[in-house]
Amino acid sequence: MTRSFEELVAEADSVSVDGWDFSWLNGRASEQRPSWGYQRLMGERLALAEAALDIQTGGGEVLAGATSFPPVMAATESWPPNVAKATALLHPRGAVVVADADEPPLPFADGAFDLVTSRHPAAVWWEEIARVLRTGGTYFAQHVGHSSVFELVEYFLGPQSAATRRARHYEDESADARDAGLDVVDIRFESLRIEFFDIGAVIYFLRKVIWMVPGFTVEQYRDSLYELHERIENNGPFVAHSTRFLIEAKKID
Repeated sequence: MTRSFEELVAEADSVSVDGWDFSWLNGRASEQRPSWGYQRLMGERLALAEAALDIQTGGGEVLAGATSFPPVMAATESWPPNVAKATALLHPRGAVVVADADEPPLPFADGAFDLVTSRHPAAVWWEEIARVLRTGGTYFAQHVGHSSVFELVEYFLGPQSAATRRARHYEDESADARDAGLDVVDIRFESLRIEFFDIGAVIYFLRKVIWMVPGFTVEQYRDSLYELHERIENNGPFVAHSTRFLIEAKKID
């Protein structure tokens, strides 16, 4: 039975968005995954590391998927609900979760780690990553790329500037990494199809990924949400494209 706009809105606006688990969207949205398999590759590197740091770990779900941790395993996270969730998930595995603002400096000594990882960091401070890496150490991460899900962003916010669309471009990120003293040894980019099957999925996504439409609330965007609901009901899923890039960089001195 088709659910009404009000029912879909009420459900999606009340469900918890803590952590970085998107399983609530199962059957309501779909997203292609990058071909490289970040979590598996991260796990392979963690198994060989001596001391590792996962930056902006969210609720710790991605890191917890690794089969084994190195003798020293730390993670940082800034949002208190996620800090609590990551602590509960990772402490039993021997990992230390540090509450830390997503801005310099990282609360660790120079050369503390031989591996630094991150999946979808909101901000990347290359100088700090280079500082906490040992010489020969590796930064291995999957980043959100430029213009990611901008079909949805521009539906609510209107056309974005060329500079805004360029932000997070893998070429620029690679250049910043090199400027910080890292040697980029691998870079891979993909554009991936996303489909939103109902307006509840859109609301949940925008509540959880808060930088897409800053300050998003159902009340503020109710008219636009209703128009999009009608569009999905009449024409099928709303299609957007996420962008991702895999980057591996080594500290050369």
